[in-house]
Amino acid sequence: MRQPPDPRPASRQASDRGAAPDPRVFGSGRNRDGIVLPLTGAVVAIAVAVVTLGSVAVVLAQGTGFALMSADWIAVRFTVLQAAVSALVSVILAVPVARALARRRFVGRGVLVTALGAPFLLPVIVAVLGLLAVFGRNGALNSGLGALGLPAISIYGFHGVILAHVFLNLPLVVRMILQGWQAIPAERVRVAQSLGFGPGDIARHLERPMLRAVLPGAGLAVFLICLTSFAVALILGGGPRATTVELAIFQAIRFDFDLGRAAVLASVQFGLCAVAVLVAGRVTIPSGLGVGLDRPLVLPAPCGWRRWVDAVAIALAAGFLLAPLMTVAARGVSGLTDLPVAVWQAAGRSVMLALVSTGVTIAATLTLAQAVIRGGRLGRLAELAGMLPLAASSLVLGVGIFLAVLPFANPARLALPVTALVNATLALPFALRLILPALREIEMTQGRLAQSLGMTGLQRLRLVTVPRLRRPLGFAAGLVAALAMGDLGVIALFATEQSQTLPLQIWRLMGAYRTELAEAAALLLVALSFGLFMIFDHWGRRNAGS
Repeated sequence: MRQPPDPRPASRQASDRGAAPDPRVFGSGRNRDGIVLPLTGAVVAIAVAVVTLGSVAVVLAQGTGFALMSADWIAVRFTVLQAAVSALVSVILAVPVARALARRRFVGRGVLVTALGAPFLLPVIVAVLGLLAVFGRNGALNSGLGALGLPAISIYGFHGVILAHVFLNLPLVVRMILQGWQAIPAERVRVAQSLGFGPGDIARHLERPMLRAVLPGAGLAVFLICLTSFAVALILGGGPRATTVELAIFQAIRFDFDLGRAAVLASVQFGLCAVAVLVAGRVTIPSGLGVGLDRPLVLPAPCGWRRWVDAVAIALAAGFLLAPLMTVAARGVSGLTDLPVAVWQAAGRSVMLALVSTGVTIAATLTLAQAVIRGGRLGRLAELAGMLPLAASSLVLGVGIFLAVLPFANPARLALPVTALVNATLALPFALRLILPALREIEMTQGRLAQSLGMTGLQRLRLVTVPRLRRPLGFAAGLVAALAMGDLGVIALFATEQSQTLPLQIWRLMGAYRTELAEAAALLLVALSFGLFMIFDHWGRRNAGS
């Protein structure tokens, strides 16, 4: 007797029979993805390598030699010195703050810990403006000193650069060290308590091994960030003896149009960053604490004078980080309605630039990450290419592109596209580090099922990958958008009156001593930067797992 036709889809019938899915329904998934993904990843990897290494190659070709003048050597020494001191001070100050946050529970602790991530997203020029409002010539601190009959202090020069870098990087180090404390296995703490360990014993046997593992990486991360400092030295640098290599490159092109000297300095800057990246990759020291059962960790909270020390550490850190931001916000609110049209136009360009940079970065990151997962040897090369921009800086890439397009077009006409390209390239390593672990987990848990159903390409990306990748994807997109909004690097080399961004407008308002308008524009920049971050991050968290 003839059986009636099965109303179920062909894919379901094949699955129930234990047979392979019909390629007419799903396509030959494994073969297609096994070829397409590595190839597309290779294309993106080559593009990243061309932008990064190609820019450096153009810079090297332009250089007439590697002889540095005395002023250049001063800039190199200052760059390395300020980065080393900034990293050391940030790490030293972060340890007591992170310890206090790890072992104390109080109202508002979660909000404070979350707020510690804000300065990393804060546009550098806004942070500098806030520090000037507190520590500047007419700031709150000098006003108080004048009322007491004491001499004023100057924020400009070496100590001002250190102050700004500590302000920007202290929260980052605190968060890194705090994660180290929270990673101590709860079982180790319980064993220590059962053995009657006091605060000194716990510090010696648990905390110090963790710090030996975390601090080198945290210090080198700050060192690498400070090596590429531009806006801080641009505003707070105290003349030739407080000039970083990045600032020297800017001056050589913008003021002297000495392309040979700029090329030599850019080569030196790339070499410094490359050495720092290589060292950072080799300093991870195992803590020796092992792993636990992921039970909630409750660190002992010693009483007595240690409680007061923790309270003072938290209060000083919160005051140091929040006072400049609150001052800018308080001063900037009244001037928002007086902002000129040029500022609002610059804000629109910055938003457009941030969205374009974010789109390019996320698309390139997803392509590279999938190629890394499923590309074999090509995948390892793709991952290496994705990390290449860590050894470059915005001005090094900007100089290379400037020199490359100069014979064919006016670089000023390409200011916004080049800035978007450089921002996307420099943000790629951060986005890749955020997305790649989550994508590996998706591949481990869902990869075989998707493969058995013959899902490939955009279908697999839409139905399997993106729904489970939304949380890190949203966070990465928000981070890229916020960083692109606050960038004051390449645009300072190329910009004309018609291509100014909001950070560049703020810098020019500060240079014209229009402080009230600069503070209002800075408040607008903060609102836009955090607004973009919150929109993308909220999209990721709200739809996570859907």
